[in-house]
Amino acid sequence: MNRSLFGSCVVLAAATIVLGAEGAPPRQARTSAILAPPHVEESAEADPSCPEGMVLVDGDFCSFVVQACEHFVDNQASRDRCESYRASSPCMGGEKHERFCIDRYEFPNLKGIKPITAVNWDEASAGCARVGKRLCSNDEWTLACEGPKRLPYPYGYDRDAKACNIDRPYETPDNDKLNDPYRRAIEMQRLDRREESGAREGCVSGYGVHDMTGNVDEWVSNPKGKVDDKPYRSGLKGGWWGPVRNRCRPMTTDHNEWHQGPAIGYRCCAEAR
Repeated sequence: MNRSLFGSCVVLAAATIVLGAEGAPPRQARTSAILAPPHVEESAEADPSCPEGMVLVDGDFCSFVVQACEHFVDNQASRDRCESYRASSPCMGGEKHERFCIDRYEFPNLKGIKPITAVNWDEASAGCARVGKRLCSNDEWTLACEGPKRLPYPYGYDRDAKACNIDRPYETPDNDKLNDPYRRAIEMQRLDRREESGAREGCVSGYGVHDMTGNVDEWVSNPKGKVDDKPYRSGLKGGWWGPVRNRCRPMTTDHNEWHQGPAIGYRCCAEAR
């Protein structure tokens, strides 16, 4: 039986606490429902510690953050799309300091250009190596997305389909066409809902990194993974344009290194000077 190239998901994430019973009346609107884009330090625009086009991330990663969901989208907790989190993200685990550089945009890291897709983990690793970089680790990617305040979404506590390219209607892929070299391009075009990198100014983290949730799923390295068994050393972060988690902390870990899909891309990291 063919399996969708969008794939199923096994998630490693922070604790997501559900507040209130499923099916409860919608919450009252609050003034902070959609936060303004986080303040970005001017130094993130051109830090001498990083190569051109990269952003310096210098902060503390927390291994376990409590992010309490107050209301799920359509009251469907099983879909794991939280509409509104409690405006607090306490660190309940160990902290470690991280200092590294990360691409400002998804590869090829060019504003106004759509990110590449349909690459597997090995190809993404090689692509970063060719430009003197490497894939980000799960912890690095998470810190760059959550920002100093450890936000569940890069832009705040409340889900915003206007801020990032998320929650587009799901299109069922035709795997026969995707696996046929003569029909693959047409099927990819039918499924494609990418946007140009940087098209949405509100989709930026507190460190100044763009499009970390939505648009395309991004390969990362999972240090706790294995080569030949789940969880694999290949992980996916941020989600794509469809109705999926699209949060900073979760990681999909059940796709091996040679898996590829029409919504899978990557970005690169590097050591800070």
